[in-house]
Amino acid sequence: MSHSEYPYFRGRRLRAGENIRKMVAEHALSVNDFIAPLFVMEGKNQKAEIPSMPGYYRFTLDLLLKEVEEISKLGIPSVLLFAKVPDDKKDNEGTEALNPDGLMQRSVRAIKKEFPELVVMTDVALDPYSSYGHDGIVKSGQIINDESAELLARMAVSHAEAGADFVAPSDMMDGRVIIIRQFLEDARFHNTGIMAYSAKYASSYYGPFRDALDSAPGFGDKKTYQMDPANIKEAIKEAISDESEGADIIMVKPGLPYLDVVRAVKESVNVPVSVYNVSGEYAMIKAAAEKGWLNEEHAMMEALIAFKRAGADLIATYFAKDAARLL
Repeated sequence: MSHSEYPYFRGRRLRAGENIRKMVAEHALSVNDFIAPLFVMEGKNQKAEIPSMPGYYRFTLDLLLKEVEEISKLGIPSVLLFAKVPDDKKDNEGTEALNPDGLMQRSVRAIKKEFPELVVMTDVALDPYSSYGHDGIVKSGQIINDESAELLARMAVSHAEAGADFVAPSDMMDGRVIIIRQFLEDARFHNTGIMAYSAKYASSYYGPFRDALDSAPGFGDKKTYQMDPANIKEAIKEAISDESEGADIIMVKPGLPYLDVVRAVKESVNVPVSVYNVSGEYAMIKAAAEKGWLNEEHAMMEALIAFKRAGADLIATYFAKDAARLL
């Protein structure tokens, strides 16, 4: 074969060594991309490993602060808080969610006192507080929308009063972003941001998370408010709607099975897009690595760069600490 038959373009020239690969890489991960989810529980001096999430824990508030210190030292700029509520404090009205001395509120105050520069985000949803395990108030077997949205707005104000920088409604009730924004404005929390879970799918990948918070629905499922995995135009519509209602950041959840949604949403809105690398995605990599079927570090970093390639600006991930150490 003569040399003239070879192509002038040879892609391998730009893959020949590690440095040239770094130089021409189209996307890069940074520790600044990460949001570290944290689970807090009542009690003192305890941490409990979540069985379906190896290496991940629920912490009592005293130990949570030590975990936050480690996260902060790694340069991770933000945490996303979830509270595990005792069963005896759950009801259908989310009463405990509005308690100014509730676990979430105490956690926010404590973190902001010790780490004032850290961006503290809070989960705004009723399922951890609901005796039914649903994201809204239940009446006659139905999850009702408007009363639930107003309750979520009051919950958001309670978090803002405690010092939250961003509230993160994860419920998928219609219109809740504009109601939350109105309530925050009326309470003069003009600078409290909203990270809206705009495209949250009714996914099977949430199982380990529900173990972590004991928040599985007590009846039925969440398909009347979370999105159908078959749909993408609906996700774009939801994202555009939430942006118009005042969302500062748009979230897509889950992550890896919905990279096309991340890309479509990124191209449709003018605010930062975040993605949630959810518990089931974390658990799958952990389980396969434990069996020796894949390299955990390589699979983790490949998944995280996939989110950036798809267009995500921010990544909520249980791998935040591990990835930060590698970076």
